[in-house]
Amino acid sequence: MKVEQIYTGCLAQGAYYIVSGNEAAIIDPLREVKPYLDRLEKDQVTLKYIFETHFHADFVSGHLDLSKKTGAPIVYGPTAQPEFEASIAKDEQIFEIGNAKIKALHTPGHTMESTTYLLIDENGVETAIFTGDTLFLGDVGRPDLAQAATEMTQEDLAGILYESLHSKILPLDDSITVYPAHGAGSACGKNMQKETVDILGNQKKTNYALNQPDKQSFIREVLDGLSAPPKYFGMNVLLNKNGYESLDDVMTKGLKPISAEDFESFAEETGALILDTRSPADFHKGFVPNAVNIGLKGDFAPWVGSMIVDVKHPILLVSDPETEEEVITRLSRVGFDNVLGYLEGGFDTWKNSGKETDEVKRISPEEFASEYDENAKIIDVRKIGEYSAEHINDAYSRPLDSISEWVSTIDNDEHFFIHCAGGYRSMIAASILNKHGIRNFTEIEGGFNGIKKTEKIPVSDFMCQSKML
Repeated sequence: MKVEQIYTGCLAQGAYYIVSGNEAAIIDPLREVKPYLDRLEKDQVTLKYIFETHFHADFVSGHLDLSKKTGAPIVYGPTAQPEFEASIAKDEQIFEIGNAKIKALHTPGHTMESTTYLLIDENGVETAIFTGDTLFLGDVGRPDLAQAATEMTQEDLAGILYESLHSKILPLDDSITVYPAHGAGSACGKNMQKETVDILGNQKKTNYALNQPDKQSFIREVLDGLSAPPKYFGMNVLLNKNGYESLDDVMTKGLKPISAEDFESFAEETGALILDTRSPADFHKGFVPNAVNIGLKGDFAPWVGSMIVDVKHPILLVSDPETEEEVITRLSRVGFDNVLGYLEGGFDTWKNSGKETDEVKRISPEEFASEYDENAKIIDVRKIGEYSAEHINDAYSRPLDSISEWVSTIDNDEHFFIHCAGGYRSMIAASILNKHGIRNFTEIEGGFNGIKKTEKIPVSDFMCQSKML
């Protein structure tokens, strides 16, 4: 028997590939299915089942394309009601894969259909659990995402999650391996460990949620400090539940080169967002007017999901040449399937054609230190928790993920500096401000990390409520 975790760092997501004999199962597959098909062919095994732990909110699963290409049935846990053909497991139903077995354990709470899959090896030994978003390493799945679908409160769902953990998971043997759907960096939890695999016994000792004295304490601690979920989560749930366009068709539509001569008019005709995926270092030197920069080499897909309100909004790409396929793939992972094409030859083609360009003023931390005085207006776009830990004295906290709420409050007549931790998020913010006609600012390369190294700027390690939104 073989168990392989296929981990995608930019989404902090784990899919699982299990082989026993000449049969295989895949749990929570990612949108692009070719890597799974390649593994099946290499191992010369047949995919017998595609297991889904729940209707995912943070990414679009590859279950439909994978089922279509292999003929394997899609399995959900009890109470799931997908809008496509699927097998709905009963609680504790057994599924055979070669000489191994998988038992479905209904563990509602994160969502009501959430199911943990218990792997039983060829010798009948319970060896691993695939917990989805029910149990993470160091945390549990947030219980606030399924409220609208269930008409329950987050307190109700947290209580149900407590019962699921204590009745289905905690009674299992300490030696069982825990394979969660996500790790540190995912917005599906708040306190995940950096490791992606552990044993249950260690989680019983170290996971704060599993060490609460009673249900009420569990509910209080699990709900404490939850930030608002990213805007795209609800749309991804619907795509996973109702179905979506084949990735093959998405790629065919998106991989269309558009000349510099046609790009601008095409953007105007379609109302498409111009998404520039180059690095902040390249973007600030020159870009197509009104483009939004979200660099591919970063937390690309989650920030796209947070910044672009509608997954169906048409998108035109400006990317480094030869990266277009990767960009479209990563967009599709979070449901942004409406890419209409890309600027042929990238930004250099646009620039060399004599078209109008724009730029963002960017300075080094050392230059900022030389320009800084106590009257400088500074906007910090890091998360509130980062700002709370340490920030420049009198800086304003304006988190990037809520920019749509505060952009209208900016006075374009007053110059300001803008920064994040390292320069990735502040350039996203800079491009959005620019798109809104706000240009009287300077972005700081290297962000707060670089600013601190100058040792010339006064910082505080306490909340300044007057500077918060």
